Amino acid sequence: MGGYIMQIQNYSVNDGEGIRTTIFLAGCPLRCMWCANPEGQTLRNPMTRYVRTAEILTAVRRQMIFYRKSGGGVTFSGGEATVQTEFLRELAGEIYDMAVPMAIETCGEFSFEEIRDILEKMDQIFYDIKLTDRERHRYFTGKDNDRILENAKRVYGLGIPMVIRMPVLLGVNGDEKSIRELIGFLAQNCPMAKLEFLPYHTLGEEKYRQLGRELPPEEFQRPSDKDIETWCEMAEQAGIETVSYR
Repeated sequence: MGGYIMQIQNYSVNDGEGIRTTIFLAGCPLRCMWCANPEGQTLRNPMTRYVRTAEILTAVRRQMIFYRKSGGGVTFSGGEATVQTEFLRELAGEIYDMAVPMAIETCGEFSFEEIRDILEKMDQIFYDIKLTDRERHRYFTGKDNDRILENAKRVYGLGIPMVIRMPVLLGVNGDEKSIRELIGFLAQNCPMAKLEFLPYHTLGEEKYRQLGRELPPEEFQRPSDKDIETWCEMAEQAGIETVSYR
């Protein structure tokens, strides 16, 4: 079997514990206006390629010494890794049999029962929540967040270490109301999950140019370090632990 990827990134330290191999799978059901990886929104485009499962497994085997010495492993990212369900299932099964720790980063827009067996093989789950407001989520991503918020509760119920990631940017969700709404949701539904704020950046702009697409709106801006510090304090006061893998 095979599937479409954007890249295989070795020596990653941003998406889980230790030194990792991050596999960026192509395809995504959302169309976030600020997306840092626009090439991951579709399976086939000039910046993605088709690979066989065997090629990825070979890359993983070559890095196993680094996983063992650092407590690292493999992270599935995207795009949205769950879009290519059968490809992901095969990869996760093979890597699980190799006793390599795994993590997944997901936007939560999936059928929970369809991928539950995959999630249960993970040692850590990074779960993106952009907004809790339904209509604002639809406006900025192209879809409402009904299933995303419901899946957050169900994923949390699996008992696997979970980090909620909120990409924060001024002009979308970088405001006290949006932050408090997310913290309230977590305190009620996922109280032991950790929270990571991911400040907006423009490192993906060249990808938009290569794909012939318009850049994200100029009013989208990175929040200040002081903003992040304030939001972390708000979360901690509500009993939500904050972390940073950046």
